[in-house]
Amino acid sequence: MADAVSSAAAAAGASVSDKLNSSRGRLADSEETFLRLLTTQLKNQDPLSPLDSNEFTAQIVQMTGVEQQLMTNDLLAMLVGMNDGGLAGSVNLIGKTVTAETDDAVLTDGAANWTYEIDRSATNVKLEVLNSQGVSIWSRADASVAGGEHTLDWDGVTTTGQQLPDGGTYTLKVTATGSGGETINASTRTTGVATGVQTIDGQTVVSIGKLKIPVSSVIGVASTL
Repeated sequence: MADAVSSAAAAAGASVSDKLNSSRGRLADSEETFLRLLTTQLKNQDPLSPLDSNEFTAQIVQMTGVEQQLMTNDLLAMLVGMNDGGLAGSVNLIGKTVTAETDDAVLTDGAANWTYEIDRSATNVKLEVLNSQGVSIWSRADASVAGGEHTLDWDGVTTTGQQLPDGGTYTLKVTATGSGGETINASTRTTGVATGVQTIDGQTVVSIGKLKIPVSSVIGVASTL
């Protein structure tokens, strides 16, 4: 599945998360260094002039401050995660017509449908349907394909003539090349009514038909007429 919605927002969220993780690492290193220094100081203090209790207390307070900062960073990271398309924020997608970037389609009633787009006219376009193991089970080569949006309606029959049963998820691979053999960018998407949202393995996904697609892949939402 493709992984993009609000690419700028996603990049910003990732940047914040990376900064928090980096900061946490530095603070953790500082805490360990502080404990080693304090232990060494206690071991090597002059018995005739031991460490002043007020100074010792102040150092303990500093260490506690580091621990509290680590906890604060963890909480900030959790808040960042809640803000990047959480379950509550995605409920309003239900009942809307949603367009999402995805290479996948579910074979339903003997058909699987994809919409794909190529950036510009291509001399050759190869379409391949892959099974869940990534093996090509059907393919077609088209010549002189115009740039823009196209559709593929596959009847679930493999290259060897086998009719596959409904319910399987299949992936469309689009390879487009120009007259000089250069690769032309292609993307695939699906459009349908969102019927539900849920969290799976910590990721918020939206159901479009029988597909479950990350909310981060949604690129368009429209009211259903």
